[in-house]
Amino acid sequence: MIKMKKVFLGFLAVMTMTVSAVAQETMNPIITAMPSLSIAPDAHAGGLGDVGAATTPDLNSQHWNPAKYAFMESHGGITANYTPWLRKLVKDIDLAYLAGYYKWDDLQAISMSFTYFSLGNVALTDLNGTFLQDAKPNEWALDVAYSRKLIDHLSMAVALRFMYSDLNNGANSSTMGSAAEMHPGWTMAADVSLYYRLPIQISMGESYFAFGLNISNLGGKISYDDKRTQNFIPANLRLGASYELPFDDFNRLSFNVDVNKLLVPTRNSKFAVDEEGNTLTGQELADWYSNISWARGWWMSFADAPGGFKEEMQEWQFGVGLEYSYNRQFFARVGYSHENKWKGNRRYVTVGAGFQLSIFSLDAAYVIATSPTNPLDQTLRFTLAFDLAGIKDLVKK
Repeated sequence: MIKMKKVFLGFLAVMTMTVSAVAQETMNPIITAMPSLSIAPDAHAGGLGDVGAATTPDLNSQHWNPAKYAFMESHGGITANYTPWLRKLVKDIDLAYLAGYYKWDDLQAISMSFTYFSLGNVALTDLNGTFLQDAKPNEWALDVAYSRKLIDHLSMAVALRFMYSDLNNGANSSTMGSAAEMHPGWTMAADVSLYYRLPIQISMGESYFAFGLNISNLGGKISYDDKRTQNFIPANLRLGASYELPFDDFNRLSFNVDVNKLLVPTRNSKFAVDEEGNTLTGQELADWYSNISWARGWWMSFADAPGGFKEEMQEWQFGVGLEYSYNRQFFARVGYSHENKWKGNRRYVTVGAGFQLSIFSLDAAYVIATSPTNPLDQTLRFTLAFDLAGIKDLVKK
């Protein structure tokens, strides 16, 4: 008897838990569909401990805070990013990320990005272990954003995103009928973001304080079984602050911090009770969780942890990053990302470096896990970016 639905729902859960680290019985991580949307896609933020809500605006701001594009000095650019993912476990999982923007005046910008996450090659089998066929699961998302300066030091942005997840490339074979089939899932979501950047004159030159807010992936749930089961996407609240300090005309140092929280309810929520007040379990719990509306889930996520306020605070993840730049051309970065041990235990140090000219920039980042069993250890990220305005000026010359 072939149970494709259980095979791939289990595969999805395994992948999500792997991204969050290996779960233990005492752990209570928040599980979402399309976890690839939560992965830091670029080497700049990747070298700063996955921090990006308030850092200096760059071409990959679409993922972290699209409101930053209104502060870009150039009128346009494109970037390509590549990350081999979980290479300590498998060899064929990859994340590719493309982004670009265009400013037609000093106040407004439009930007786009495309995320593609390949889960490699998976051999499909039935419950007896009999081989069925090979599949190449993948997820992708396409978004567009509009950002605008409201006043000299403040900008806001809105983004719309289409996301698509195919866990079996349409391989819906089943001897149990349509109820056991897996189907590609899709949904749409929106982001709302804010960025504040204030220049502060000090004796050593002009410093900058910045604050960023990005509420991302606010949208519908996604289903892989013709809407019988609904899964939350990784809606997220991210707050960040940054301070850039000059030492002289050439040397600068920036201090950056982010905190973020998934706006997704806990599966074993304290609200998961029947009319008599008994805790729901098994299929009743699964049905209750599936029927929570996406909007209600955002608000529940702040007060539904079974461990009360203490566990709610454990759901906040933070990162800190330090960046040194010389003449705004050479960059060295170090950071740390921390997730509570009961919510996934992703803890790692990051290092990175970058080189920038008027036309292009090249960045790389590397993850050093604080635990030798962390599958994120030794993760590499690469970013190549091009300034279209600089290329245009070069062609004219």
